[in-house]
Amino acid sequence: MQRRWNILTADEEKSRSLHQSLTISPVLCKILLQRGIETYEQAKDFFRPQLHDLHSPWLMKDMDKAVERIITAISNQEKILVFGDYDVDGTTAVACMYKFLKKIHSLIDFYIPHRYREGYGVSKAGIDFAKENGFGLIISLDCGIKSAELIAYAKGIGIDFIVCDHHLPDEVLPPAVAILNPKQKNCNYPYKELCGCGVGFKLITALTEKLDLPAELAFADLDLLATAIAADIVPITGENRILAFHGLKKANEDPNYGIKALIQLSGLVKTLHINNLVFMIAPRVNAAGRMDDASKAVHMFIAETYDEALHFAEMLHSDNTDRKEVDSSITEEALALISGKEEWIRRKSTVVFQPHWHKGVVGIVASRLIEHYYRPTVVLTQSGEYAAGSARSVPGFNLYEAIHACREHLLGYGGHFAAAGMTLELSQVDAFRNKFEEIVSATITEELLIPEIIIDAEITLKDIKQSFYDILCQMEPFGPENLRPVFIVKNVMDSGWSKIVKEQHIRFSVKQDNVTITGIGFGMADKFHLLQQKKPLDIVFKIDENEWNDQKTLQVRMIDFRLSAQ
Repeated sequence: MQRRWNILTADEEKSRSLHQSLTISPVLCKILLQRGIETYEQAKDFFRPQLHDLHSPWLMKDMDKAVERIITAISNQEKILVFGDYDVDGTTAVACMYKFLKKIHSLIDFYIPHRYREGYGVSKAGIDFAKENGFGLIISLDCGIKSAELIAYAKGIGIDFIVCDHHLPDEVLPPAVAILNPKQKNCNYPYKELCGCGVGFKLITALTEKLDLPAELAFADLDLLATAIAADIVPITGENRILAFHGLKKANEDPNYGIKALIQLSGLVKTLHINNLVFMIAPRVNAAGRMDDASKAVHMFIAETYDEALHFAEMLHSDNTDRKEVDSSITEEALALISGKEEWIRRKSTVVFQPHWHKGVVGIVASRLIEHYYRPTVVLTQSGEYAAGSARSVPGFNLYEAIHACREHLLGYGGHFAAAGMTLELSQVDAFRNKFEEIVSATITEELLIPEIIIDAEITLKDIKQSFYDILCQMEPFGPENLRPVFIVKNVMDSGWSKIVKEQHIRFSVKQDNVTITGIGFGMADKFHLLQQKKPLDIVFKIDENEWNDQKTLQVRMIDFRLSAQ
């Protein structure tokens, strides 16, 4: 697949100034500038995140009301129900809040809605459960901001709500006792990019202060919060960076029993990094809600012994194995539907439907299809009497607006710029497919249909030294708005030792000015002929460390390469 290369630049004068104060590689100074770091003090905060730099929770609108209502519930011996979404952000948020409140209040339970029986967010079934079991207060986490009618229903039957959410509010807010959401109007909280678990954490810190409890209580589950930050793909900036940094530290030194059990089942023996949370821990937690009941994820996180946590972790691990088999087979079926059909291949969007596909993995399958056919994609299956599914976009294209333009064919829809979900009549699938293609074709640019590689800086092979790599590592944790840097080296030559390995990959060996470096290019065997031409190449890569027989050496992980411009 052809890719666009976009090499970033930085202000030369600012770069020189930062280099003088930091005395690190000018290349790294340019990368820091691209990430909004212009001064020594900003760099110090970036490289050495401190918990004391977190904002006061009392800056968040309604925090005083939320704290007062919880303290009243504790004083009056009311039952409190902690309610959360079925994904990683929701289950970790519920676990953190439950564990904290359990230390100061015995009348507490949690509730996770079932993805298929109840759907996303606050559910009537959950409210009815609260009523039947005598709960007077519900704290919703990672959901609730769009549940005005249901929260009004709860209020009508004598149940108060505190909403902790981070999704964009609608014009009409739910009639909750307190709404904690930094994105709501008139909220002066300085950092707007917290995940749902992060908003819950701010409530925990406020309660800790108000009740004059030890500060360590608020920070007891930072490893769970780091997992939520990693999985929910929020920017790793500001408070998220501080919390992810210290959460990873805790995950490596004193992990939650649930995380420890998942690490063991994943076979991870090295230091835990943010990408391990994203690709090893998060999928196993998400799999519980995708394949069955996400409550077991909370049970795993709140387990009081390692053996108990391992029991639930094994269930999640099994769910994830099932999920991988299901999404793999559905992806193959979906690719077969498209393959060989010229009309479909020429399209600028993809909409596929099969009634037997598993609803829990259609979003993953949509992402897989984009890896093959780079365009906005919708994957639909049958859910009861209706069709339902998930959509994923390519960077830069507003998927939600495109789906909104097709609303005449939909019963319901929701989402944001990059991802969405929808429900429609079975009879409307073809009409929706054609309308979606019409809208995408009219609004997407040809450029957006070609994957873009953002390249942070041009370097030479001699720049790749251990000292350079060590500072790169200090830029962790990586994530949105602070991705692992990508580099380009121009005019390198194949050393003659490059080869295809396992039929799909290339083991690289390239040289420039008497410096040779090795690396791996996964899935690049089809481009091996470019190396055989013995012409200068431009290579795009990330820098990795390879460990073999207790020896560590630097290598490059190739992202793309092409013949140099003559």
